[in-house]
Amino acid sequence: QEQLQKNKKAASRHKAEDDYLLTTKLFCGKCGVYMTGESGTGRNGTVHRYYKCNNVKYKHSCDKKTVRKEWIEDLVVRYTKEILMQDDVIEDIANIVLRVASTENTSIILLKQQLSETERAIANLMNAIEQGIITTTTKQRMIELETIKEELELKIIKEELKRPPLTKEELIFWLQRFRSLDTTKKEHKQRLIDSFVNAVYVYDDKLVLTFNYNEANTTVTLDEVNGSIIECSGAPEPLRRKSLGFFSRFRDFGK
Repeated sequence: QEQLQKNKKAASRHKAEDDYLLTTKLFCGKCGVYMTGESGTGRNGTVHRYYKCNNVKYKHSCDKKTVRKEWIEDLVVRYTKEILMQDDVIEDIANIVLRVASTENTSIILLKQQLSETERAIANLMNAIEQGIITTTTKQRMIELETIKEELELKIIKEELKRPPLTKEELIFWLQRFRSLDTTKKEHKQRLIDSFVNAVYVYDDKLVLTFNYNEANTTVTLDEVNGSIIECSGAPEPLRRKSLGFFSRFRDFGK
């Protein structure tokens, strides 16, 4: 369902046999709407790819300039990887994931409640049988309850397998593997962006990057793009999004 919703908003993600890696994550800093992929061919046949504010494209109600695709994607990947080179960030993420993983799955809680009710019904039926109340209906009901019990136990096992127990050391090792990604490869860039970038807000003079692991934001002015100075700042309140999807990615830990 999450992927279907994403695809609805991202009709232009696959265009001209080229992925726009920041689709659904790139926002216009002026009006707050999505910036989506566009391409055009110059007089000499060169294909130019860029992101364009949807209000500029469809409503002509914004004057945000287009942003070159390769430039913005490489910049986001660069700063994301720089953050992951910080050991304290890796440790913070691992601690957060462990804390979330320690909370029991709501599906498991419901299944265990159903299992407890089924076991109670079986116990009541056994008491009736011990008192000599044995009928065809009683036997059939016992068979049904035993079948339900087995199915619930199997479902609980399956749910528990979705969230295997993790150690902090395993998480840190897994996170550190992102440092060795080859960011000249499109699929490696996509992994970094999908896992860690929540949203990027593009203004005329700066970018505001928000990440999935906490509520902090990184502001990068265009004057600093070629430098190393980064200042922390908050994203605009109307545009801030909750970082809820990040932790589910660790369910596939080890794959």
